[in-house]
Amino acid sequence: MNAFDLSALSSGGAVMLILFLIAVLAFEFVNGFHDTANAVATVIYTHSLRPTVAVVWSGIWNFLGVITGGVGVAMGIVKLLPVNDMMIMPFFESASIIAAVLLAAIIWNLGTWYYGIPSSSSHTMIGALLGVGIGFYWIHGGDGVNWGKAQEIALALLFSPFFGCFAALFLMWFLSKIIKNKEIFHEPERGKAPPTWIRAILITTCTLVSFFHGSNDGQKGVGLFMIVLMIFLPAQFALHKSFDAEAILTVVNKIEQKTSTAMDNSPRRNEAAQEVMEAAGELRVLLAQTTPDRPAVRKELQKLNKNLKEATNVRSFYNPKDKAEFKMVADQLATTYEYAPRWVIFFISLALGIGTMIGWKRIVVTIGEKIGKTHLTYAQGATAELVASATIAMSTVFHAPVSTTHVLSSAVAGTMIAKNGRKNLQKSTLITILSAWILTLPVTIIMSCGLYLLFRTIFG
Repeated sequence: MNAFDLSALSSGGAVMLILFLIAVLAFEFVNGFHDTANAVATVIYTHSLRPTVAVVWSGIWNFLGVITGGVGVAMGIVKLLPVNDMMIMPFFESASIIAAVLLAAIIWNLGTWYYGIPSSSSHTMIGALLGVGIGFYWIHGGDGVNWGKAQEIALALLFSPFFGCFAALFLMWFLSKIIKNKEIFHEPERGKAPPTWIRAILITTCTLVSFFHGSNDGQKGVGLFMIVLMIFLPAQFALHKSFDAEAILTVVNKIEQKTSTAMDNSPRRNEAAQEVMEAAGELRVLLAQTTPDRPAVRKELQKLNKNLKEATNVRSFYNPKDKAEFKMVADQLATTYEYAPRWVIFFISLALGIGTMIGWKRIVVTIGEKIGKTHLTYAQGATAELVASATIAMSTVFHAPVSTTHVLSSAVAGTMIAKNGRKNLQKSTLITILSAWILTLPVTIIMSCGLYLLFRTIFG
């Protein structure tokens, strides 16, 4: 397992880096017992599994979810910030950014957990990242936040709870029409396990939510871990360890050759070609150096990739064969800078898995007892978790970070409405959850921005 070389840092910098990496693991640990309680609430309240067994089972599947989930969502988190600019900043700036993000995220997560409020770790982390991005823009100008990526993430976070609520409501209604054995719609008897077939369904849906929570939420921790590594050790982590300048130079030559022959009298096509040729030329200069500047190469690779993808979307530019080839080339180039070492994924998986096994009870009580006025039935538990797991799985496929907490809470609310209408909801709990949903982003944005400005004054 290749970790990292601290010789490029001063002793103080090395200590600070290690502390920040531990803090990222702490955030993911808190994420485990804060968010994953959603996965075990239904199996615990339907007596399908004993609490100890349920949280250990969920922890294992969260671990596996992160390990096998890829890095698409993680790179979405990385793209929120101008990491390329941050890699060349003075040390005190790097320390201020990371400290502000981690402290704001952990404070809000622990606070909402303490009061048993199902708040979103996704909203928390993204709000903290946006806050330091805004502070960075305020001080330095330029690109503080990738607002395009922020908008994509915001839409995913906003849409997913509504989808969860209405999908669960419809599924409950549908099940009530087609299932003749009404035992699944009964409330669990105290201390009595459900019938085997119902228990199997509930354990399966708990497993799915746990696994897909790991594959989505766990990746956010991977993204945050990579931001810390790239900012502190850019020469080591700006690009994948398998980076081969000569191999990429060969690809650049091919791109330039085919782009130059594709130019014609169309202004739009020539503009696209010019942008590709310019980015390829700048990258060529960097790759020709004896020891290429990896952060600079990363930046130019991203620029070339962006221009190449835009050029392949221009009508009648490149022939169909070249378009298909260059789209594949763009994806291959992206793996050079969109990656995470296996050891990073492993440690994040471990932190999330262990966190799942600790501190779950406060959130479980809210999910199982306080959203609806009646006890969670077998059908409601299975429906809520099936909808949540499907929503999270789709989001992971499309590299969109969503909130497990909000999706599952809204799905539980949807099943309660399907049973007895809106009167079956506990308004006080819903108001608390909605308040946390509304406040998380602005509070963490303000908190992390303020902390960034404070820390850069102290460290600077």
